[in-house]
Amino acid sequence: MSAPSPAGDDRKSPYKRILLKLSGEALLGNVPYGIDPNTIDGIAGEVKEIQAFGIEIGIVIGGGNIFRGLAESAKGMDRAQADYMGMLATCMNALALQDALERQGCKTRVMSAIEMHQVAEPYIRRRATRHLEKGRIVIFAAGTGNPYFTTDTAAALRATEIHADVLLKATKVDGVFDADPKKVLDAKKFETLSYIDVLNRGLQVMDATAISLCMDNRLPIVVFNLTVRGNIKRVVCGDEIGTWVR
Repeated sequence: MSAPSPAGDDRKSPYKRILLKLSGEALLGNVPYGIDPNTIDGIAGEVKEIQAFGIEIGIVIGGGNIFRGLAESAKGMDRAQADYMGMLATCMNALALQDALERQGCKTRVMSAIEMHQVAEPYIRRRATRHLEKGRIVIFAAGTGNPYFTTDTAAALRATEIHADVLLKATKVDGVFDADPKKVLDAKKFETLSYIDVLNRGLQVMDATAISLCMDNRLPIVVFNLTVRGNIKRVVCGDEIGTWVR
């Protein structure tokens, strides 16, 4: 059954529960490092708007605006150590997003794959599902809690665990292209792709582990442009924007 529409909007959402994947870079806005207050407030406002449809919302957030483990390991740091530092960066972003959402009047919970009882609940699948059923927005922090796994894989894992209807991957471009659209002017955008297409072509949608997990569990992915105001609502209403992987 479609979720009810918010007041003043006659559209309906085909989804009951979603998982929104935000990169840490999405919080940068116009600042070179860290979190842009206007940007995070704007994202929180859009999330609140789609919650009015009655949708249950889980969010996985990255930490690349603060620390990127893979990049630092390439400079000589131990990969596992660098990844743990990146997980801590996601927790900082999760707390910032929680604050922004609660200032909008949303009820939230941060659940961390690394235990830190003073600031977040430990991730327990059944507890997360119960929070969602009660209308709380659940922000999943610290990735999977394991090094060598990206937050894209964490998003696919959490979406599967909570039985989300769709995984929404927010990016800075309009979908998936056959080349970098910021560098190649005539890059072709794909409207739809199969999981196998993504893996065989090596397209930079999500890492191979995340794509394989979604494929095994038949979890559709929508890659869309977060920087266009209102796109989150368009996606949850089923508008054909971005690129569908299914």
